[in-house]
Amino acid sequence: MSYSTQSVEQPKIRRNIQGYTLKKTDKTKKKRRHKNTGINGSAWGIFLLVFPFAALFFVFIVVPVFMSALLSLTYYNAIDTPRFIGIQNYIDMFTRDREFMMYVIPQTLKFAIIVGPGGYILSFIIAWMLAQLPRGIRTVLALIVYTPSLAGGVFIGVIWKSFFSGDQFGYLNAILMNLGIIKAPIAWLTSPQYLLNLTIFVALWSSFGIGFLSILASLCNLDQELFEAAHIDGIKNRFQETIYVTIPQMKGSMFFSAIMSITSAMSAGTLAVDLSGSNPTPQNSAQTILAHMNDYAFIRNELGYASAMSVVLLLFVLIFSRIASKLFAEKD
Repeated sequence: MSYSTQSVEQPKIRRNIQGYTLKKTDKTKKKRRHKNTGINGSAWGIFLLVFPFAALFFVFIVVPVFMSALLSLTYYNAIDTPRFIGIQNYIDMFTRDREFMMYVIPQTLKFAIIVGPGGYILSFIIAWMLAQLPRGIRTVLALIVYTPSLAGGVFIGVIWKSFFSGDQFGYLNAILMNLGIIKAPIAWLTSPQYLLNLTIFVALWSSFGIGFLSILASLCNLDQELFEAAHIDGIKNRFQETIYVTIPQMKGSMFFSAIMSITSAMSAGTLAVDLSGSNPTPQNSAQTILAHMNDYAFIRNELGYASAMSVVLLLFVLIFSRIASKLFAEKD
């Protein structure tokens, strides 16, 4: 009887063991499925987060740059079909365009070199001074300094047109005449002698933009323990503190601010047109590459030639950005 009982019970035990093994295998498969689903889900999540920005960047940056590069190799007047002419536009730009070589290139470089680094240095100095103030006062003054950059070029032109007006009702002329410095009004905005310098002044006035806010935010969030350690190591004054402690902590924000200063300086090239009210400016005295490009694109309708100038402008921005990267980019 005992033998038969054992023979009957053994298959049950085997079935239970087999069933347990099967259940365990099913659980392992389910866990693997969950893990795979999690990986795929995170990949899809990253894709959905990146896709809107990537699509907008492709549509509004990559495609226009590519089309501009293509149009720069054609003769296109916005009416007829573009006609391929190779690099003839670039040859004409540097050999036949007298205004481009005599006025546009030198004045663009002068404007960019003064407004770019100048605005950058002023942004750092003003941000550093504001960072020393209490939070409430700092916020109000930062808003006052940042406000001019919010105004468009046309609005800035309207403000400064009133100030530099060429009649006796212009604020600057009225002040100088009342002080006896000048006897007759000066046409500031139509005089080739003053227009470019006034344009640079207005551009510097409005250069405290997002780069300024980036520097200010970085200055307000520095690691104070490093300053204490620096004073123990022998830092004696604020200048040494700024050079050896403050600036090394701000490489990222300073690089970002430098790039923004470069792009702002290049894009502010039409400010002289807004101030003088004409394109080209009087005797090409403040004509920059952006204003020259707009002249050919929207007044003369030579879009192929204007596209070639836009490619040259892009190369200028890339060169200056590369220099800024060498100076301020953080090294691994």
